[in-house]
Amino acid sequence: MIYVHQLDGCAPVPLAHYLKALGILRLIAEQADSDARGWWKEDHFQLATKLNREELGAFFMHDYQPTPIFNPWGARSGFYAGASEKSARDSLKQIECSSSPRLEPFRKAIKTVRSVIADETTGLKPSDNARSKLILALRLKVRGASSLWLDTVVALIGAGEELFLKQPPIFGTGGSEGSGGYPSAYMSATVEAVIKEHWNHALSVALFGGSAVKCHWHQSMGQFSPGGTSTPWDMLLAFEGACVLRSSVGRRASTNSKRWVSSPFYVAPRSSGYASGSRLDEKFLNKGREYPGRGEQWLPMWARPSTFFEVQQMFLQGRAETKTGLAIDGWTMARAITSFGVSRGIPQFLRYGYQQRNNQATHFAIPLGRFRVSDMAPSTSSCLDDLDRWLLSLHREAHPADNQKAKKVPRRLTTTYSRLMDTLFSVVERQGAANQLQDVLLRLGDLEAVMRRGSGYAAQPVPRLRPEWVTASDDGTPEFRLALAFALQASGFHRELGKPIDSIRRHWLPLDRKRPWRFATTGTGSATRLDMLPDVVLHGRRSLDDAIALVERRLVESSQHEGRHLPLKAAPSSDATIADLAALLSGKVDLDRAVALARPLMALDRKAWAEQPIRIEPPHTSDWPDDTWLAIRLCTLPWPLKTRSGFELDIGTDPALIRRLAVGDAAAAVAIALRRLGAAGIRCTVRVGTATPGTARLWAAALAFPITRGTAVRILYRLDPDKD
Repeated sequence: MIYVHQLDGCAPVPLAHYLKALGILRLIAEQADSDARGWWKEDHFQLATKLNREELGAFFMHDYQPTPIFNPWGARSGFYAGASEKSARDSLKQIECSSSPRLEPFRKAIKTVRSVIADETTGLKPSDNARSKLILALRLKVRGASSLWLDTVVALIGAGEELFLKQPPIFGTGGSEGSGGYPSAYMSATVEAVIKEHWNHALSVALFGGSAVKCHWHQSMGQFSPGGTSTPWDMLLAFEGACVLRSSVGRRASTNSKRWVSSPFYVAPRSSGYASGSRLDEKFLNKGREYPGRGEQWLPMWARPSTFFEVQQMFLQGRAETKTGLAIDGWTMARAITSFGVSRGIPQFLRYGYQQRNNQATHFAIPLGRFRVSDMAPSTSSCLDDLDRWLLSLHREAHPADNQKAKKVPRRLTTTYSRLMDTLFSVVERQGAANQLQDVLLRLGDLEAVMRRGSGYAAQPVPRLRPEWVTASDDGTPEFRLALAFALQASGFHRELGKPIDSIRRHWLPLDRKRPWRFATTGTGSATRLDMLPDVVLHGRRSLDDAIALVERRLVESSQHEGRHLPLKAAPSSDATIADLAALLSGKVDLDRAVALARPLMALDRKAWAEQPIRIEPPHTSDWPDDTWLAIRLCTLPWPLKTRSGFELDIGTDPALIRRLAVGDAAAAVAIALRRLGAAGIRCTVRVGTATPGTARLWAAALAFPITRGTAVRILYRLDPDKD
């Protein structure tokens, strides 16, 4: 018969209670019931085993064999003389002198450790330089469950004289935290719960929750349960569970992330994706100097009933990856575990950060929240791949490692960067809906606005974005369709390749002429500055002004080359439709949002777009703008217009028309347009027109959204139905 126990003594928070769940499943599977299964259900750990409740308690009280845990290389290990070692030494002695069969593995391990110490350090506490060799010798000699402990607490990289010690933060610094040692506390718990059996009454509370008298132990669990009360059973079971988090250096080591090679789902810290994030969360402070922080660990809350072997394999394979490489920080981990969690039935992960607290005296395992695994569309996930390398560069600019440089980083850069990262975390966790992808685009545009003012521009502009961004962020609104039309327009397009000639991105960002994916700079060394060129006319303050400035600048440049037209042509499949322009001119479109979305969309990969443009769904309305504006639009085309009979009408653009609209003089602008149409032989039904100054400026701004030749012909025959 199989019994299912709900172990309310285990919980996602604090870390000690999560580790207890791992420890219980491991011990039952290894020592009592190999077919036992465990899983998480609504924050409660479930255990399915052949043991009933009484048998489960009896196993821990009478049969459980503690894993031998020790750290003769660290503080208060109990293996050496000295007053600071007394407490640990007493516990160690009691275990050695015990005759309990349950502690036979512990006694053998202690004997082996003493032998290794005698051989390697002649019985003396090892110096800092000798610690690595002592640990290596222990790895070679120690057998049994103690090897799990060694794999969890330390990792060795290299060989011979080039031997480096890495210490996963799950047990502080090699089993020590401050002046104390975790193995000392564990041995004390072993004496209290296993040898003396003083805490049998507290076992039920440790397993099933609830309360009982005299269930508060004097020993602290340190970072595992900051400020919380505990019993020896809590200590034992949590440390047994921690031994599941074995390091696997060989698998996780890489040339670009050597610091973060030690533990499953363990990455560099990132102060993003949670409300209380601060730059100092990524740091370790010591005597006023900043060092890289201890990192963060993402722990799975698996929902499928799993054997311990399956859970163990999940942790051993805990090297989450994105398409661009290993997960190395909180953001790439969030990306990587999306696919990892979906494939293994893990609905969410717990995110813990090992951060300084208690007046910087120690580190605590701080819960940073939960990350719910979403079944994100592959196309959306691929879009985010475009940002991975750029985000690393951006992080170095916003949070430089050097303390002095960090003090000089403008707050607007760090704030805008944090907003972007928080938005990205939200997208990954919530399936990446179109409106969320648009939020990412808006944050990217905000960052470019900060960069063009001289902050963080060394990270370079937003990188090339694949065309799938359009599909993923298309919410079917006129704002998005107009943003795409605005972003992709250019002076022209190669007939064969389809690539743009002179796109408009240079009007938003000061770009290098030879390398348009980089910022233009002037000066060298510390005197390097952005080269804010005169053609940068989009300032990101008022979209109406920016749209008008774009039209005016393009006309100026056209006149410099004796051009007679407005050189703004629509890219394939991204023109402004009549219906969307009607909505814009009637005040139904949020122009600020449309232009704000257009700025990051200027980074779309134009070569890929030319090869396979994305066709978005057109509007479902058939509204038309006012005929007066249509007359103006026919006078601002980028090419001669052909009638249905093949006759060519070359209606040049008069810059005076744009100037009159820009200053709010609609009547004068309409008069200029009607004269030019009449000169071209177009008998327009409009005879006169006027509008408020605000509407006149909106008319000018609407000219920044390009139309196709087909749309221009439709406008022609609406104004002059009899034109042959």
